[in-house]
Amino acid sequence: PREVPGSADDILHSLEQHGLHWDEPVLYQSQRHDAYHDAIHTLTQQNLTFNCSCSRKDISKLQSTQGTTVYPGTCRNGSENQSVQYAIRVKTESLEIGFDDNVQGYFSHNVGTVVGDFVLQRADGWFAYQLAVVIDDVEQGITEIVRGSDLLDNTPRQIFLQRVLGFEQPEYAHLPIATNTSGEKLSKQTFAQPVSNSFLSANLIKALEFLGQNPPTELVRSDLDSIWQWALEHWQLHKVPKVLKIPLDV
Repeated sequence: PREVPGSADDILHSLEQHGLHWDEPVLYQSQRHDAYHDAIHTLTQQNLTFNCSCSRKDISKLQSTQGTTVYPGTCRNGSENQSVQYAIRVKTESLEIGFDDNVQGYFSHNVGTVVGDFVLQRADGWFAYQLAVVIDDVEQGITEIVRGSDLLDNTPRQIFLQRVLGFEQPEYAHLPIATNTSGEKLSKQTFAQPVSNSFLSANLIKALEFLGQNPPTELVRSDLDSIWQWALEHWQLHKVPKVLKIPLDV
């Protein structure tokens, strides 16, 4: 519902313009509902899901009373309210889940005590990010996931789902995120400008610099193929910074 009309096509076009391509057809979550339903059914058969009739306001009030940010478990053993739509949550447990991130290093937290029973399908019928990405990654045979560090603390929840669904755990690399001078991530919410396709070579050079790879100055005058060839030959993951030292206020 939040998608700006045409934005998905614009993103794919921009990737192509910069010399980035994909091996298989792009999957869209809006076309994957059957796969997500199947995963929830599998979890339900293991007695790992429950219906939750709590509103965000209800949960926030209980969290405030209990002095916690964790879902309070109100509906875990059944909801007394039968007149509203339900969200579907997965039952978690007090279990420390950690992993070695290829950029950020070791990261862990206790899913049960830090997050609690989290949502798989919202009351309005839309599926949660945590479930969708796990199912889609398996469908596409993904073995290495590279994304922004703002999603680092989501990963233990996804590893939890991978384990209970019997999936292999991929490797992760969480890159620093681009921010403005206020420390906010550059995004549509902060009215950041989209990437311009008028400066393809310069954009790739900036991206390499952002990722700590130190491309030579003269490379900016090269064509895209030459830049990508240099990047492939000189890429060093250990040079990628954990956090961005200089904000990109653009």
